[in-house]
Amino acid sequence: MAGKYCVSLTFGKDNTDKATVAFVIANAAVASDKEVVVFLSIEGVNLSQQGYADDIHEEGFAPLKELITNFVNAGGKIFVCSPCFKKRKLDEGKLISGAAIVGGAKLVEFMSEGTPTICY
Repeated sequence: MAGKYCVSLTFGKDNTDKATVAFVIANAAVASDKEVVVFLSIEGVNLSQQGYADDIHEEGFAPLKELITNFVNAGGKIFVCSPCFKKRKLDEGKLISGAAIVGGAKLVEFMSEGTPTICY
């Protein structure tokens, strides 16, 4: 791998444009031979639930569900903020493929060597 990259996403259906663009960038990074994590927090944690992204399709982009699936199939990882997940009382049994509920320490460990990060 040529390094690490992190995309931090705080939006879901409250800003589908930002949610979509975040996964476009994540796909570009993973295609560039980066070890990539998308960190879902705040409202973004809803994207970790099966079916949530199914109807999100911003004009000019692939459907969000497809972008997420392609990202995971290419080796990307999705970290889901544990406190944000619990606050919203989401269902751990409905996590999408590639998603893992993590605490802040796991994200800090991934980013500890100066990992470039973009936030949406």
